[in-house]
Amino acid sequence: MAPLSPLPTADLLAVLPEALRRLARHGEIKRYRKGHRLIQEGDHGDTLFIILSGRVRVFGSDDQDREITYGTYGAGEYHGEMSLDGGTRSATVVTLEPCECAVVTRQTLQQHIAAHPEFAFDLLAKVIRRARAATLSAKQLALNDVYGRLVLLLDELAEPQPDGTRLIAQRPTHREMASRLGCSREMVSRLMKDLEGGGYASVLGAGLRVSSRLPARW
Repeated sequence: MAPLSPLPTADLLAVLPEALRRLARHGEIKRYRKGHRLIQEGDHGDTLFIILSGRVRVFGSDDQDREITYGTYGAGEYHGEMSLDGGTRSATVVTLEPCECAVVTRQTLQQHIAAHPEFAFDLLAKVIRRARAATLSAKQLALNDVYGRLVLLLDELAEPQPDGTRLIAQRPTHREMASRLGCSREMVSRLMKDLEGGGYASVLGAGLRVSSRLPARW
């Protein structure tokens, strides 16, 4: 699916921190439809995608098309930096909704770093944060059962509310949760049904309200 025509950059770059905004100004602004694959795991590529609007999902898959989601990201994030060393893409990135991105080539990034050396530290910090997240994810998969991983995911997504509960404004689907937890959708559905039946979670419009503290074991 080909990207739509480029958009004016006037308001799109305003969501970015100044250091990233300077780089995005040298990229090509493109709009992508929902479901478009910006990056395919295993491919070679030399472009960086800076998200200006919309959300993307980053995931890996195996030969049986089983997937594990590494995260979902929105405006102000960027992806593709892991292949800028000349290696293959380490994950697939697909749009969850219509997105606008500034697409920057490796050559443009090198020129930007030469002109603004401090950006190299921002890039390094991003790589370190994602490496730490990947390490934590592997630790959770190895040391927690499915319910334990579900609790950690809900804790990560939920925001505290004045009434003492916590709210996930845009609740993920059971399939999306299963992809992040490394289990079946049916397992997630069963656990969520149990939590709702026990009064620990409740659907609230497009969101999900969860109690301030979930049981340690189920």
